Amino acid sequence: MQPVYEQEDTQHATISSLSEALENGLLAEVRQTLSEMPAEDIGHIIESMPPKAREQLWHLLPHERQGEILNQLADEIRAGFLSKMAPSEVAAAVTDQDTDDVADILADLPENLYHKVLASMDEQDRQRVAAVINYPEDTAGGLMNTDAVTVRPNVEVDVVLRYLRMREELPSHTDSLYVVDRNDHLLGMITLTKLVTSNPEDLVADVMTKAPAIPASLNDVEISHLFERYDWISAPVVNEQNQLIGRITIDDVVDVIIEDAEQSMLTMAGLDEDEDTFAPVAKTVPKRGIWLGINLITALMAAAVSNYFEGTLEKLATIAVLMTIVPSMGGIAGNQALTIVVRGIALGHVGASNARWLFIKEVMVGLINGIIWSVTVGVMVYLWKDDLKLGMVIATAMMMNLIIAAASGVSLPLVLKRMGIDPAIAGGVILTTITDIIGLLTFLGLATYFLV
Repeated sequence: MQPVYEQEDTQHATISSLSEALENGLLAEVRQTLSEMPAEDIGHIIESMPPKAREQLWHLLPHERQGEILNQLADEIRAGFLSKMAPSEVAAAVTDQDTDDVADILADLPENLYHKVLASMDEQDRQRVAAVINYPEDTAGGLMNTDAVTVRPNVEVDVVLRYLRMREELPSHTDSLYVVDRNDHLLGMITLTKLVTSNPEDLVADVMTKAPAIPASLNDVEISHLFERYDWISAPVVNEQNQLIGRITIDDVVDVIIEDAEQSMLTMAGLDEDEDTFAPVAKTVPKRGIWLGINLITALMAAAVSNYFEGTLEKLATIAVLMTIVPSMGGIAGNQALTIVVRGIALGHVGASNARWLFIKEVMVGLINGIIWSVTVGVMVYLWKDDLKLGMVIATAMMMNLIIAAASGVSLPLVLKRMGIDPAIAGGVILTTITDIIGLLTFLGLATYFLV
C-alpha cells in the first residue's frame, strides 16, 4: 500500500493531468481516465476543480455512474448539477442507491422537481425513500437505510442460513440480522458470527441477544458518540412503537463525524459549513461579508471604550503603546477555556451535572495564570519604562481580565447552548468582544485613576 502522502501526490497529479487535457480538448482521454476511476476519486476530483472544469467533467461521465458520484459530492456542488438535470435523469441516477443516499439527493431538489422525480420512480423505491425523507436529515431516521435483513424468532438457525444463501447478496456493512415479530417489533439481534457458529437446530430466539435500538429522532452527533463508544458497525433504528424501520451503518456515521469536524472548523471562522472552495467570487463575498460586518461592530464597541479615555491617552502616550496587551492576553485565555467547553459539549462530556466544577477549575486556572503573567508583564513594564505605578496598573488589569476571560469562556457556551444557539458559531465573536472591552476598560480605567 502506498504511503498517504504519495497517494495525495498522485491525486494532484491526476487533477493536473485532467485539467491540462480539458484545456487542450482531449475529451476522449479524459473520458477514458474517468472510466477507470472509482466514484469516490471522481467526486474528489470534481470538488477540487473550478466550476467550468466541473461542468466539463460531469458531461463526460456516463449516465449510469452519475448517481454514485452525486453521493460523493458536497451539498452545494451536488445541488448545482441536480438543478440542470431532468426529473427522469435524476430518477435514473438514484436507481439502486442506498435509501439514505437517495433521500440526501432528493433533499437538494426544488419542491416541484422533487415531486416530479418521485413520480418517475417505481412504487417500491418511492415507499423506501418516503420512509427516510420524512425525518430530519440530522436524525437517525434521516441517516438510516431501509435494507435491514430480518428474521423471526421461532425459526431454526439452519433455516436462516438457507434463507441467506437464497438471497445470494447481503446489504453492505451487514454484521447482524434483526429479530422481529409479525408486526415488525424489534425483539433482538443475531450477529453473523454467532449465526454461523451456532447449532443448526437451535432456534433464533435461543441464540439472539438484546439489540441496541436507536430512536428515529436521535440526533446524528449523539449517534456518532454511540458508535464510537461501543464500536458498532451497524445499529437498528426503531419508531415510537419499537418497530424496526431501518438501520444505520458505520460509513454514514463516519460521514457525520467528518461533517461535524468540518462544521466546527468553518463556523469558528464564521464560514458556512457548505462553503465551496472553488465557488465564484460573487457567491463567496456575501457569505463572508456578513461576519466581517459583525466583527466591525464589535471592533467599534472596543474603539468606543478607547475613545472614552481619549484624554488619558493624550496625556500618557505610553498607555497607547501598551493598551493592546491586556485584551490580547484575555482573548487567548478566554478562547482556550471556550474551546475546551465547546468540545466537551460536542462530545457530551459537559452539562449541568459538572458545569459548576468546570467553572471553578477554569477560574482557578485563570487566577494562577493571571498571577504568573501579570507579575511577569508588570516587572517587564517597570524595567522598560522605569515606572512602578504603570507596571502595577497593567499587572492588575491583566489579572482581572484573565480571570473574567476564563469565567466567560466556561459560562458563555453553556448559556448559548441553553438558548438554542450553537456556541461554536457565536461563542468566539461574543467572547472576543467581552475580553476586548473588559481589557481596555480595566487598563485604561486604572491608568486614569492612578496615573493621570
